[in-house]
Amino acid sequence: MVFNDGRQWVRALKKRIGRVSLPSAFDSRLALRFVTFVVAPSVVFALIVLLFSAWSLQTTVRQSDQAMRDRQVREVRATIAGVLDELAQTQGGVAIWDPAWEEARKPDPDLDWIEDNVGIWLHHTFGHDSIYILNARNEPLFAMVDGKRSDADSYRKVAADLAPLVDSARGIGPRPPSVHDRLDGHALHPDSTVRTSEYAIHATDLAKIDGRAAAVSVMRMFPSSYWNEADAGTEPLLVSVRFLNSGLRKSLADFGMIEGARVTPRPDLPGSGTLSLRLKSSTGEPIGYFTWRPQMPGRAILKSIRGRVIAALAAMAVLLTLLLAGIGRLMARDAKLIGEISAAHTELQAKEAQANYLALHDSLTGLPNRTAFMDFVDRALSAHHGGEGPAVMLVDLDRFKQVNDTLGHLAGDRLIEQVGERLFAVTPSNGMVARLGGDEFAICLPAGPGGPEAVAIAEAALEQLREPFSIIGSTVHIGGSIGIALAPRQAVARTELLRRADIAMYRAKEQGRDGCRVFSADMDRTMLRRLRIEEDLRKVLTGDEGLYVQFQPQYTAEAGRLAGFEALVRWTHPTLGELAPDAFIPVAEDCGLILPLGMWVLKETCRVARAWPRLGFAVNVSPVQLRAPGFASQVTAAVCEAGVSPAQIELEITETMFLDTDESIRSTLAALRKAGFRLAIDDFGTGFSSLNYLSRFHVDRIKIDRSFVARLGQDVQAGAIIETVISLGQALDVSVIAEGVETSEQRAFLQLAGCNTLQGFLFSAAVDERDLPALLESRRPALSGL
Repeated sequence: MVFNDGRQWVRALKKRIGRVSLPSAFDSRLALRFVTFVVAPSVVFALIVLLFSAWSLQTTVRQSDQAMRDRQVREVRATIAGVLDELAQTQGGVAIWDPAWEEARKPDPDLDWIEDNVGIWLHHTFGHDSIYILNARNEPLFAMVDGKRSDADSYRKVAADLAPLVDSARGIGPRPPSVHDRLDGHALHPDSTVRTSEYAIHATDLAKIDGRAAAVSVMRMFPSSYWNEADAGTEPLLVSVRFLNSGLRKSLADFGMIEGARVTPRPDLPGSGTLSLRLKSSTGEPIGYFTWRPQMPGRAILKSIRGRVIAALAAMAVLLTLLLAGIGRLMARDAKLIGEISAAHTELQAKEAQANYLALHDSLTGLPNRTAFMDFVDRALSAHHGGEGPAVMLVDLDRFKQVNDTLGHLAGDRLIEQVGERLFAVTPSNGMVARLGGDEFAICLPAGPGGPEAVAIAEAALEQLREPFSIIGSTVHIGGSIGIALAPRQAVARTELLRRADIAMYRAKEQGRDGCRVFSADMDRTMLRRLRIEEDLRKVLTGDEGLYVQFQPQYTAEAGRLAGFEALVRWTHPTLGELAPDAFIPVAEDCGLILPLGMWVLKETCRVARAWPRLGFAVNVSPVQLRAPGFASQVTAAVCEAGVSPAQIELEITETMFLDTDESIRSTLAALRKAGFRLAIDDFGTGFSSLNYLSRFHVDRIKIDRSFVARLGQDVQAGAIIETVISLGQALDVSVIAEGVETSEQRAFLQLAGCNTLQGFLFSAAVDERDLPALLESRRPALSGL
């Protein structure tokens, strides 16, 4: 692991995330996909639908028109057949009639009568164009053409055209009977449509008369009331001709189906818009063509809807265009969203990679964090298969908090970074250095190093930590305490290995810091002792007896008068015996029991102080107490509840606590000062106090640490320091007290230097509450007789 590379990787990852954007080649790819997968299929589909619709419409039109043509042909055929049958039927009214029969049989018939009763009747009533009456020799007796009586020559012009039908009516000739005939000696045609009386005998057919198509019917005349077989074959014949050009057009017009009907010798040319029906006789003789303008409903409908179809197609084209445009916009939007999602996915992957990295690395130093370190230790332990196992070192920085408080958190961060770099430099490449949090680091060496090599690496790390650090223009000196635990001889599980390394680190701190210690069994016993003390202290604070307070007197240096007492907590342990404060106060601070313990000591002191209101009582205060929320109000309430003035109570705080820039501590001290409590700096001279702090934050007394007093007469520098502290107190108008005075020489030096108050075994050891009255009764100067 190279932590510098890790930090560079994080920076590169952030830079990469910042560059994530939508692809620039989106437009061309989208256009190609849009044309290929949307426009082309849509246009092809639309063309297919259009062509199919056009084909279907055209087929429907063609079928509709064809059905109409077929119907009209059938109607024309039926009409022609009807004309033929009607022609014969209308003949029967006069052909089978006694007067007409008798008149036609006369040698000299009355033509006027025949004209009035036969010719005019048939012509005007039924529209017969030509009417002829023939005798037994087929000679014309009467002729009428177009409603006017004519001579016999008019018949002779058409006699040849009428001959086949005349012969057929006489019962001679080769002509077979047609569907319109009723002939003597012949049964009706199976498809016969004749409407004449069963007594009628006639030959009816289409024929070309004088070059014109006509319906012709030749009927035998005979009486309706009697019949003489002898007359058979000699009956007169009634011939009726009806030209198709006139009669048929009228009949068809009556149906309202045929327009522009005419009879032509030949059909019209293709494309003329007409329809022609070939006319022929029953024997197949061509008669001509019946031509007309057929009704074309399909074409008419198509013509009528052409504009609407064009409008619909235009609307469809517009809708298709709008649809494609809308789809294009949707595709563009979706593509943009996909691009954004892709970019977001890329960014998410980058952030996930970053998160994975940060989850296993410290963001400040780039070193592996606690999680990564634990995993590395687990893998190192799993890989161990005999011999020396992994070694774990826990590194805690000394005096880091002072640097952080005096120079600020930014300086603390820079210091942590430089410490990480130095520890990384001394860690073997196959090992790992990690930051566990705060100012605590850890080093794991894989299997094989053994105790001496681990100690050598720890010493190298300490040498690096002893070197000065350049932090924001300031030179900083710190140190470190390192605890070492070795596997498998000292532990085989990761949690136990780390616990024992932690115990060794605390032993290094207890023994003066700036050193390393390898875990040993006695350290574990010490830790077990601490745990036992913690457990028993909890019991004592809940009501069990054992704790008590002693009071060490303090005397004025000049007159030797009793000035006050320092309250000192003591504990008579049921199995460990008498325990000094150093044996259980640190334990109480670590486990959080210092708060109830300190409050108990304060209340006990106030209870005693109430009996001697003119004497001051000093109580030691822990940093943990000062950081506790509401501590100032709790102390004030406890003192007032005991009936003691806050001015009688002096709160002793350590020099390092006085320098703490923690806002909670500063506000607590200010609140206590405002409430009337006296403040004293304990162990003065062991920390980094400055005139700036002493002048800005007023204290009532400073206490010279016993370590300086003990070296008087042995170390010239110790005397110089004491004189300097006393001079400083005089300059700041702050009282100075020296503790640990045990010899007359020490007392004399301090008295001569100008120290205000003295405390130590030379005058009196700490006494119990019950001994205070005797001590106060003596009221003699403590210095007399010494």
